[in-house]
Amino acid sequence: MSNFYKPLTAVACSLAVLVALSGCEKPSHETSAAASNVEAQLSPEKSLWPRIESAVKKDPAIEAKITELLSQLSLEQKVGQLIQPELRHVTPQDVTQYSVGAVLNGGGSFPDENKHATVEDWLALADAFYTASMSTEGGRIAIPVMWGTDAVHGHNNIIGATLFPHNIGLGAARNPELIQQIGAATAAEIAVTGIDWSFAPTLAVVRDDRWGRTYESYSEDPAVVRAYGGVMVKGLQGAAGDGFLSERHVVATAKHFLADGGTLGGVDRGNAAISEEELVRIHNAGYETALAAGAQTVMASFNSWQDVKLHGHKYLLTDQLKHTMGFDGFVVGDWNGHAFVSGCTPVSCAEAINAGLDIFMAPDANWKELYHNTLAQVKSGEISMARLDDAVARILRVKLRAGLFEKGVPSSRELAGKREVIGAPEHRAIARQAVRESIVLLKNNQQVLPVKPSAKILVAGDGADDIGKQSGGWSITWQGTGNTNADFPGGSSIYKGIADAVTAAGGSVALSVDGSYQQKPDVAFVVFGEDPYAEMQGDVNQLAYKDSTNLALLKKLKADGIKVVSLFITGRPLWTNEFINASDAFAVVWLPGSEGVGVADVVLAKADGSVNIDLKGTLPFSWPSSPTQTPLNVGDADYQPQFPYGFGLRYGDKTETALLDETAGQLAASATPDSLPIFNQRVMNPWQLVLLDHLNNMAPVTTSSGTLGAVTVSSLDYKVQEDARRLQWDGSANASVSFVATERNDLSAYAGGALVFDVKVDSKPSADVRLGMFCGSDCGGDIALTPSLNAAAPGEWTSITIALECFAQKRVKLDMVLTPFTLSTSGTLDMSLYNLRIDKNAKAPACPE
Repeated sequence: MSNFYKPLTAVACSLAVLVALSGCEKPSHETSAAASNVEAQLSPEKSLWPRIESAVKKDPAIEAKITELLSQLSLEQKVGQLIQPELRHVTPQDVTQYSVGAVLNGGGSFPDENKHATVEDWLALADAFYTASMSTEGGRIAIPVMWGTDAVHGHNNIIGATLFPHNIGLGAARNPELIQQIGAATAAEIAVTGIDWSFAPTLAVVRDDRWGRTYESYSEDPAVVRAYGGVMVKGLQGAAGDGFLSERHVVATAKHFLADGGTLGGVDRGNAAISEEELVRIHNAGYETALAAGAQTVMASFNSWQDVKLHGHKYLLTDQLKHTMGFDGFVVGDWNGHAFVSGCTPVSCAEAINAGLDIFMAPDANWKELYHNTLAQVKSGEISMARLDDAVARILRVKLRAGLFEKGVPSSRELAGKREVIGAPEHRAIARQAVRESIVLLKNNQQVLPVKPSAKILVAGDGADDIGKQSGGWSITWQGTGNTNADFPGGSSIYKGIADAVTAAGGSVALSVDGSYQQKPDVAFVVFGEDPYAEMQGDVNQLAYKDSTNLALLKKLKADGIKVVSLFITGRPLWTNEFINASDAFAVVWLPGSEGVGVADVVLAKADGSVNIDLKGTLPFSWPSSPTQTPLNVGDADYQPQFPYGFGLRYGDKTETALLDETAGQLAASATPDSLPIFNQRVMNPWQLVLLDHLNNMAPVTTSSGTLGAVTVSSLDYKVQEDARRLQWDGSANASVSFVATERNDLSAYAGGALVFDVKVDSKPSADVRLGMFCGSDCGGDIALTPSLNAAAPGEWTSITIALECFAQKRVKLDMVLTPFTLSTSGTLDMSLYNLRIDKNAKAPACPE
């Protein structure tokens, strides 16, 4: 789930949809046609989709209760069940007034905005929401509210919780039984705070590791995801007939449906331009076992499939998920995900409900507008009563199965307020085992590992004593940033684990981040790797790990005659040949979470030098042989990884790893021209000219003209025939003109240059005009172009130059640009555009505000 997503401006809407393109998303009427065409391709008897029998059967008593409640609920109460606001923007009074069906806390959201909120604080708020939902004032029918949270590697919003390795590490362990134990432990810690519902497990099968959520995937291999999906659901919810949704368990969420890991270029929220056969064979694997185990909720994905947004995809959400696969729980949206469906806004989206969404995740302050608009759409018939009743019935079914009507206020439940369960020793033991089993050893020359604890040991690197870094994203805060070791009480850094074991064995250990030492050590453990990140901000353009400081450190220690063991923290496979060559041993520890001591269990020997715990982990993702070798997946026709899927050395192996080829990282950047054209008499590859209206409808302009909503583009003769484009806004609504690409583009060679274009203003703007550049959701921004347009002499061509630094200051990552130019306004404007380019040597004025 995506968090801290601010109310959408037209530019942000433009970005969020534009980055999803492969080709361009169609206007809403064409989107519906596209979905119908997909459906027509398959007759029921030839369906690729499996029929799944859930272990959780329909209970006649529950079904009768649903029918009774539906007959009693007012239309207003029914609509309220479809709304899920976020903690920052909802009060218990709101829950009563609007009959709110669910609430959530985003990553990094806490009671009273207090990061260090206590268990009692969380529980008190849960009680307040529940009590408000059960009020019968004004003749209301009491329907308990559900509270959902992103507990993706433990109850990770809570200080002191057990943080398990992220999914990529669990995938390396290949241990389904352990996964179920992790689910049960996580559920127990969630239950302590009175929360009913976890937005987990993530069942993405990631096929392009540039995606910033790769670490949330168990593997590139659908077989691993299939093996884990059902057991994680059982761990969180309890097995059907065996403590199912007891007071020690929580409702699970299979997410994100579907193909979030299959987007073109690994672009977050992008487009999965794949066949239906591949969609089912690869990306549906985890859902098959999760639904069979009785997963009660499914979260719709941000991405598109064949250019249709999942939040508005009736064929997938209703026809296949609900009908063919028999899912009888409810479908919840992701963070404002409905807002990106063609024809929708954050506060109006009948299309999503009609497609099969049952609950809007509406985290912004304007969620009440969504409620009122949805209510009006039901009254007008735009949303049928049958569809509304189906959605509400599904919500009630889950709440009744979870016993929320009978469990009472959260503080009265079995584990409520039991702080000793948060970070309990038995939970940390499970996490420690998971860390041990997840480590993958790529190199171990001369059997350097395991290291005798009696040796003189140096622990170095910026990740050595940093629990936040080793835990990654979704750790207390959304992106996992801004934390210190004090925010993980009871946890252990990798250094702490090594130091405790070495000290207990009578050896000596020193911590030195920069690798300096007074007494020469026998062995140096250097802990380094990726800094924390989460969705959107974690996307990258290529897979080279760059860290000159730690590379120099490895080389220095090795030159000093010290055995060097690299412990690499990462959320994805990365090209690290230089670092591997500079190490005697190289182990991937992924993102181990709060129990860094588990690393020490494996890399240190017993006192007599024998193996303490052998390695078990194998690569859940193929390891690249160059920074640009992606997508890279086992089974590819030309499969030549540096280390193949399933690789992992054991201590009994005598493998000596030869020096790896470093030329892929040493090749000088290819010569770049001084000027990179975007539009020069025509739209230049790889860009496309796209129009976007205020309802997220989108249309590519592939001929001499195009109109969408308030904006029109037409060809214009300037120096030669049709070498310019006239852009006209009629002021009826916000609209944008953009140049976009389906793959990321590295513009870093132009970092000191500027965006340059010629304009002719025939009618000056009547409202603010914004010029934006974007590299993905939450990656980019815009500047005011209005002063430049107003300064232009009417009817005369003039050149405008904007330094790329101006956009870099707005969080654009110049090495991964998707949209180098987007122009938006809600007013009237008549202007023409010519020769849009990026110039390496252009001199630009100071950045506009």
